[in-house]
Amino acid sequence: MPNIVLFSGSSHHDLSQRVADRLGLELGKGVTKKFSNQETSVEIGESVRGEDVYIIQSGCGEINDNLMELLIMINACKIASSSRVTAVIPCFPYARQDKKDKVGKNCASRAPISAKLVANMLSVAGADHIITMDLHASQIQGFFDIPVDNLYAEPAVLQWIKENIPEWRNCIIVSPDAGGAKRVTSIADRLNVEFALIHKERKKANEVDRMVLVGDVKDRVAILVDDMADTCGTICHAADKLMSAGATKVYAILTHGIFSGPALSRINNASFEAVVVTNTIPQEEKMKHCPKIQFIDISMILAEAIRRTHNGESVSYLFSHVPL
Repeated sequence: MPNIVLFSGSSHHDLSQRVADRLGLELGKGVTKKFSNQETSVEIGESVRGEDVYIIQSGCGEINDNLMELLIMINACKIASSSRVTAVIPCFPYARQDKKDKVGKNCASRAPISAKLVANMLSVAGADHIITMDLHASQIQGFFDIPVDNLYAEPAVLQWIKENIPEWRNCIIVSPDAGGAKRVTSIADRLNVEFALIHKERKKANEVDRMVLVGDVKDRVAILVDDMADTCGTICHAADKLMSAGATKVYAILTHGIFSGPALSRINNASFEAVVVTNTIPQEEKMKHCPKIQFIDISMILAEAIRRTHNGESVSYLFSHVPL
């Protein structure tokens, strides 16, 4: 693949190396460091003049530092005369801050739309194209005035279900909230099984007040599917709800396993057979403390998206055709 350079940010070097190996490329040379006052410094160690540059940086770990690092890397490549800079962001930062929520009966929200702010920052830094995966809210694509390819982990999820759940033909796909109904119906249709959803009401962020199950899970394997899990209160409550409704086993499959705060202890104490996540976020340390966590490698999907983008091919329905 001539005229292409692939750089890795510091957030997820393992995923970047996996993508580079699948493309048959060496990762570009670059040095990231911090000054004593904690300012981020980036030095690009090779020429990118006229090159098609891809920078892989996920929105995880020290999110603010990693976002700033990405912006500086984009700008450094842009002013070094690269022909195009594509930011590959497997887990998009601030994706949950995508709208102004109401905070009271007669009180309009004064909350920022931070996902739009991040989109503006990426564009101003010089990004020409964004590749991301399973955006928390699809309208985030509309926050950009540059092309955005939102990939899906669905083909990898389907493959994992068929290879690891022997009773998958007697399963039911469950969304832990109404917002994920489209996601679970797509997976259920492709597996030719039924789906259910759980209606939840929140009193405040990261705290669920009440859950109502819509659907019949009795004597079936229940597979909870969602785009992300943070403190895991929702999916653990959902697992208890499904078991009390007669499910024989409960699995959770998530694209982005954030797992902050009490998440790992909650998973260890919950009635899951397994909690399966993709490696858009590093999971090695978390898997050591929580044996129920397993991961699906999505480097092939990202590598294929980069290859098609570089060759000017369509990425629009990549998620349903990528060879896994």
